[in-house]
Amino acid sequence: MSIYNYLVRKPNGEILSMETYRGKAILIVNTASQCRFTYQFEELQKMYNQYKEQNFVVLGFPCDQFGQQNPENGEESVQFCQLNYGVNFPVFDLVQVNGEGMDPLFSYLKHEVPFRELDESVMTEKMLKMRLQEEYPDYLIGRNIRWNFTKFLVDANGKVIKRFEPTDSALDIEEEIERVLPQAALS
Repeated sequence: MSIYNYLVRKPNGEILSMETYRGKAILIVNTASQCRFTYQFEELQKMYNQYKEQNFVVLGFPCDQFGQQNPENGEESVQFCQLNYGVNFPVFDLVQVNGEGMDPLFSYLKHEVPFRELDESVMTEKMLKMRLQEEYPDYLIGRNIRWNFTKFLVDANGKVIKRFEPTDSALDIEEEIERVLPQAALS
Protein backbone atom coordinates (compact mmCIF):
# COMPACT_ATOMS: atom_id res chain seq x y z
CA MET A 1 0.00 0.00 0.00
CA SER A 2 0.97 3.60 -0.49
CA ILE A 3 -0.74 6.89 0.12
CA TYR A 4 -1.76 6.88 -3.54
CA ASN A 5 -4.09 3.91 -2.94
CA TYR A 6 -6.48 6.05 -0.89
CA LEU A 7 -9.53 8.03 -1.83
CA VAL A 8 -10.69 11.20 -0.08
CA ARG A 9 -13.99 13.03 -0.15
CA LYS A 10 -14.33 16.67 -1.05
CA PRO A 11 -16.93 18.72 0.83
CA ASN A 12 -19.26 18.55 -2.20
CA GLY A 13 -19.22 14.73 -2.01
CA GLU A 14 -16.89 14.24 -4.98
CA ILE A 15 -14.31 11.47 -4.48
CA LEU A 16 -10.68 12.27 -5.24
CA SER A 17 -7.76 9.86 -5.49
CA MET A 18 -4.63 10.72 -3.54
CA GLU A 19 -2.90 9.85 -6.81
CA THR A 20 -3.76 13.47 -7.70
CA TYR A 21 -0.86 14.53 -5.46
CA ARG A 22 1.79 12.15 -6.82
CA GLY A 23 5.10 13.97 -7.18
CA LYS A 24 4.30 16.52 -4.47
CA ALA A 25 5.44 16.77 -0.89
CA ILE A 26 2.25 16.78 1.21
CA LEU A 27 1.43 17.94 4.70
CA ILE A 28 -1.81 16.25 5.82
CA VAL A 29 -3.55 17.82 8.82
CA ASN A 30 -6.68 17.02 10.80
CA THR A 31 -8.15 20.46 11.53
CA ALA A 32 -10.87 22.08 13.61
CA SER A 33 -12.54 25.48 13.51
CA GLN A 34 -12.95 26.06 17.25
CA CYS A 35 -9.79 24.61 18.76
CA ARG A 36 -7.05 26.18 20.80
CA PHE A 37 -4.78 25.37 17.85
CA THR A 38 -7.03 26.89 15.15
CA TYR A 39 -4.53 29.75 14.77
CA GLN A 40 -2.36 27.18 12.99
CA PHE A 41 -4.42 27.73 9.84
CA GLU A 42 -2.35 30.90 9.39
CA GLU A 43 0.89 28.95 9.74
CA LEU A 44 -0.31 26.24 7.36
CA GLN A 45 -1.34 28.81 4.76
CA LYS A 46 2.04 30.52 5.10
CA MET A 47 3.82 27.17 4.52
CA TYR A 48 1.62 26.46 1.53
CA ASN A 49 2.31 29.89 0.02
CA GLN A 50 6.02 29.59 0.68
CA TYR A 51 6.52 26.14 -0.87
CA LYS A 52 3.68 25.48 -3.33
CA GLU A 53 5.84 26.45 -6.32
CA GLN A 54 8.22 23.68 -5.25
CA ASN A 55 5.60 20.93 -5.57
CA PHE A 56 4.26 21.15 -2.03
CA VAL A 57 0.65 21.05 -0.87
CA VAL A 58 -1.18 21.19 2.46
CA LEU A 59 -4.33 19.06 2.74
CA GLY A 60 -6.78 19.89 5.52
CA PHE A 61 -9.25 17.35 6.91
CA PRO A 62 -11.77 18.83 9.37
CA CYS A 63 -12.47 16.58 12.34
CA ASP A 64 -15.13 16.97 15.04
CA GLN A 65 -13.81 14.08 17.12
CA PHE A 66 -12.00 16.11 19.79
CA GLY A 67 -14.26 18.19 22.02
CA GLN A 68 -16.74 18.78 19.16
CA GLN A 69 -14.46 21.58 17.97
CA ASN A 70 -15.53 21.44 14.33
CA PRO A 71 -19.35 21.43 14.37
CA GLU A 72 -19.59 22.61 10.75
CA ASN A 73 -20.08 20.27 7.81
CA GLY A 74 -17.37 20.05 5.15
CA GLU A 75 -18.57 22.97 3.01
CA GLU A 76 -19.05 25.21 6.05
CA SER A 77 -15.55 24.25 7.22
CA VAL A 78 -14.06 25.34 3.89
CA GLN A 79 -15.93 28.67 4.08
CA PHE A 80 -14.75 29.19 7.66
CA CYS A 81 -11.12 28.56 6.69
CA GLN A 82 -11.31 30.88 3.69
CA LEU A 83 -13.11 33.74 5.44
CA ASN A 84 -11.22 33.71 8.72
CA TYR A 85 -7.72 32.59 7.69
CA GLY A 86 -7.48 33.13 3.93
CA VAL A 87 -6.95 29.40 3.39
CA ASN A 88 -6.70 28.41 -0.25
CA PHE A 89 -5.07 24.99 0.13
CA PRO A 90 -7.43 22.01 -0.32
CA VAL A 91 -9.79 21.32 2.58
CA PHE A 92 -11.77 18.10 2.44
CA ASP A 93 -14.93 16.72 4.04
CA LEU A 94 -15.13 15.88 7.74
CA VAL A 95 -13.30 12.74 8.82
CA GLN A 96 -12.78 10.69 11.93
CA VAL A 97 -9.18 9.93 12.71
CA ASN A 98 -9.63 7.37 15.53
CA GLY A 99 -12.08 4.61 16.39
CA GLU A 100 -14.56 2.54 14.41
CA GLY A 101 -15.45 5.23 11.87
CA MET A 102 -11.82 6.11 11.21
CA ASP A 103 -10.99 7.30 7.72
CA PRO A 104 -8.76 4.69 5.99
CA LEU A 105 -6.20 7.34 4.99
CA PHE A 106 -5.65 8.33 8.61
CA SER A 107 -5.44 4.70 9.67
CA TYR A 108 -2.64 4.27 7.15
CA LEU A 109 -0.84 7.49 8.09
CA LYS A 110 -0.70 6.87 11.80
CA HIS A 111 0.63 3.34 11.35
CA GLU A 112 3.40 4.35 8.95
CA VAL A 113 5.47 6.53 11.25
CA PRO A 114 6.23 6.59 14.96
CA PHE A 115 4.78 9.17 17.28
CA ARG A 116 6.37 10.88 20.21
CA GLU A 117 5.00 10.95 23.73
CA LEU A 118 3.66 14.26 24.98
CA ASP A 119 6.32 16.08 26.99
CA GLU A 120 4.87 17.00 30.37
CA SER A 121 7.65 19.54 30.96
CA VAL A 122 6.00 21.65 28.23
CA MET A 123 2.91 23.30 29.72
CA THR A 124 0.76 23.04 26.59
CA GLU A 125 1.51 19.35 26.24
CA LYS A 126 0.94 18.75 29.94
CA MET A 127 -2.48 20.44 29.72
CA LEU A 128 -3.35 18.50 26.58
CA LYS A 129 -2.39 15.22 28.24
CA MET A 130 -4.51 16.04 31.30
CA ARG A 131 -7.52 16.76 29.08
CA LEU A 132 -6.98 13.55 27.18
CA GLN A 133 -6.73 11.53 30.39
CA GLU A 134 -10.05 13.00 31.52
CA GLU A 135 -12.04 12.89 28.28
CA TYR A 136 -10.32 10.58 25.80
CA PRO A 137 -7.94 8.21 27.63
CA ASP A 138 -8.00 5.76 24.70
CA TYR A 139 -6.37 8.39 22.49
CA LEU A 140 -3.23 8.20 24.62
CA ILE A 141 -2.83 4.50 23.79
CA GLY A 142 -0.81 3.34 20.82
CA ARG A 143 -0.64 5.35 17.63
CA ASN A 144 -3.96 7.15 18.05
CA ILE A 145 -4.13 10.75 16.97
CA ARG A 146 -4.34 12.72 20.15
CA TRP A 147 -5.90 16.03 19.07
CA ASN A 148 -6.68 18.43 16.25
CA PHE A 149 -3.82 19.71 14.10
CA THR A 150 -1.77 16.53 14.13
CA LYS A 151 0.27 16.63 10.92
CA PHE A 152 1.83 14.01 8.65
CA LEU A 153 4.55 14.87 6.15
CA VAL A 154 4.61 12.74 3.00
CA ASP A 155 7.39 12.90 0.41
CA ALA A 156 6.98 13.15 -3.37
CA ASN A 157 7.05 9.35 -3.68
CA GLY A 158 4.14 8.92 -1.30
CA LYS A 159 6.23 7.78 1.68
CA VAL A 160 5.06 9.03 5.07
CA ILE A 161 8.13 10.71 6.54
CA LYS A 162 7.14 12.15 9.90
CA ARG A 163 4.29 12.82 12.30
CA PHE A 164 4.00 16.12 14.14
CA GLU A 165 1.92 16.66 17.26
CA PRO A 166 -0.31 19.77 17.46
CA THR A 167 2.21 21.43 19.77
CA ASP A 168 5.22 21.01 17.49
CA SER A 169 6.83 24.19 16.24
CA ALA A 170 6.05 25.49 12.76
CA LEU A 171 9.79 26.08 12.34
CA ASP A 172 10.52 22.39 12.99
CA ILE A 173 7.84 21.42 10.48
CA GLU A 174 9.24 23.80 7.85
CA GLU A 175 12.72 22.36 8.40
CA GLU A 176 11.39 18.88 7.60
CA ILE A 177 9.44 20.17 4.59
CA GLU A 178 12.62 21.70 3.21
CA ARG A 179 14.35 18.32 3.49
CA VAL A 180 11.79 16.67 1.20
CA LEU A 181 11.36 19.57 -1.25
CA PRO A 182 14.40 18.97 -3.48
CA GLN A 183 12.99 15.54 -4.23
CA ALA A 184 9.53 17.01 -4.92
CA ALA A 185 10.92 19.71 -7.20
CA LEU A 186 12.50 17.03 -9.40
CA SER A 187 9.26 15.08 -9.82
